[in-house]
Amino acid sequence: MVKTGHPIYNLQFGLVCLSSLLFSASFNMLIPELPAYLSSMGGAEYKGLIIALFTLTAGISRPFSGRLTDTLGRIPVMAVGSIVCFVCGFLYPVLGSVAGFLFLRLIHGFSTGFKPTATAAYVADIVPRERWGEALGFHGLCFSTGLAIGPAIGSSITLMFSLNALFYTSSLFALMSIVILMNMKETLKVKQRFSLSILKISRRDIIALEVLPAAVVTFLSYIAYGAILTLIPDWGGHLGVINKGLFFMVFTITSLLIRFVAGKASDKYGRIHVINTGLVLLVISLLIVGYGDSFAGLMLGAAVYGVATGILSPALNAWTVDMSHPEHRGKAMATMYISLEAGIGLGALFSGWYYQDVIARIPLIMYVSAGITVIALAYMAFRSKVNDEKQAEIIAE
Repeated sequence: MVKTGHPIYNLQFGLVCLSSLLFSASFNMLIPELPAYLSSMGGAEYKGLIIALFTLTAGISRPFSGRLTDTLGRIPVMAVGSIVCFVCGFLYPVLGSVAGFLFLRLIHGFSTGFKPTATAAYVADIVPRERWGEALGFHGLCFSTGLAIGPAIGSSITLMFSLNALFYTSSLFALMSIVILMNMKETLKVKQRFSLSILKISRRDIIALEVLPAAVVTFLSYIAYGAILTLIPDWGGHLGVINKGLFFMVFTITSLLIRFVAGKASDKYGRIHVINTGLVLLVISLLIVGYGDSFAGLMLGAAVYGVATGILSPALNAWTVDMSHPEHRGKAMATMYISLEAGIGLGALFSGWYYQDVIARIPLIMYVSAGITVIALAYMAFRSKVNDEKQAEIIAE
């Protein structure tokens, strides 16, 4: 860890943020075009698997990436994630069948299973504890910038050129992310050489029990995101949105505008208050998306959804780091991301299963997603009540 007085906005922090921006743009620029691409191959009934398969391998790989982050180092694990994106971009045009496409989505998921886990640990290494919320909020801003420009760039490239050009551009962005990683300094002090024994995972290596509260809230709040990734391209097309990446661009821009402030707020006012605020706004946004059967309603829902996720993401990340043990920080972040991907995957799988290309079903899916988010709010209230009772007992003693 660096000393408290050291500025957090230095070269190393800038490099990791830029690498994350390019990485997130690389995989997210594909999302708006993939549902129609799969339908063109005759696989419309498998749309829910586009995200579900991606998040499945991302989740499965988390215990391994967490362990490798804590043993081999942060940078090698980040590099693996970017390399997977680089390779997959070239393979999409080659594997032109439904089975080949779904297999590639499964492989592509390893990218987000590795890079974000190691990146969060890296940021926590180089930033003082009392500024984790701020730093993770700013890093999230950069990651979200990639998520925002990715779909817009991807849809524009597809409209002007072709899908193959989109896939190759995705690889190019991943390559630039790799080049940046090569110029970064490793922060893990005690490293081990790679051996097959490192890959042996026990039950204790999968879940960091100390961060389960953050993992539960993350899981419940990201089910909606899986539904949005699966359904919004078709819902937007139904409402007359030509550029399928527009919804994602709007919600990510509003997310960018709030993230930096939200990260600082979680440092100042506490994670719990900020997370509750984000969850309330998340419920409102999903109701707007489902009820607002118009272009304006969709864009308003996108904007509120962006504010909600911009508040939630840095606070949940910082809350996870708060509760983690320093020597197992990689495992802690892996636990949080496992829950995130499980939520996204479950939301994508069941929304795709129920949707079946019936547009009229989309509002109900949004309302159900809002209801699940209300459960997250109830869980937070229950935890606050339990914590208050424990503190009262301690004072009484």
